[in-house]
Amino acid sequence: MTVIAIANQKGGVGKTTSAINIATALAATGKKTLLIDLDPQGNASTGLGIGQSQRARSSYDVLLGTATVDEAAIPSPVPWLDLIPAVQDLSGAEIELVGMAERTHRLDRALQRSRGGWEIVLIDCPPSLGLLTINALVAADSLFVPLQCEFFALEGLSQLLTTVERIRTRFNPGLSIVGVALTMFDRRNRLTEQVSTDVRSVLGRVVFDTVIPRNVKLSEAPSHGLPGLIYDHRCTGSQAYIALARELIARLPAHAPTQAEAAE
Repeated sequence: MTVIAIANQKGGVGKTTSAINIATALAATGKKTLLIDLDPQGNASTGLGIGQSQRARSSYDVLLGTATVDEAAIPSPVPWLDLIPAVQDLSGAEIELVGMAERTHRLDRALQRSRGGWEIVLIDCPPSLGLLTINALVAADSLFVPLQCEFFALEGLSQLLTTVERIRTRFNPGLSIVGVALTMFDRRNRLTEQVSTDVRSVLGRVVFDTVIPRNVKLSEAPSHGLPGLIYDHRCTGSQAYIALARELIARLPAHAPTQAEAAE
């Protein structure tokens, strides 16, 4: 099981959109995938059409130990993709976790005990570097960073990389950065091109070749409870996420045959 945290402490960078669409693309290849919504806003859950009535057990319960990963996971409308939804109680979870044993390893321990047979687990983190995100980074094998092409994004990236180094030193020496994805890319904007050039000059091959453009269809899809790849798989945004998922798969450790391949 490969665990990937999708994180950036800056909001509005396309983090949840990336989580939903990459999870959908991975599932479409036949990889049994689990998406954990760790953001109290619950946008990943809503974006997959999971209403409040379907969130009887959530990532909040997993962190507090009142439900296992297997008990909290529910099927999404996307074949091969399961979801652990989020609820608003997560907003207070950081305060509750402070007094708990192994407060930084709650999610890691829960995933280690799971028997769901998922090949890839994606964690959609909140836009902060608190205990929820730290739990995700401790549990993860690698970090996927969506980065909006704007000036302040570079400053946020520096803070995130500092946090990653601290997590490596104290909790998870095996944590790596699988890639940085440039999002909301607008070729008409000269600043966009400049930010892209600067990020690639600093991080080199860590940055994915594929960029995610600003796209109306991707913005519309969550209001229909669908990933962009299902809402309109032909739009430029969906095609970009398909290409990005291919790049991501190429960077992952070699896997055994997928569930779909094994069935064939």
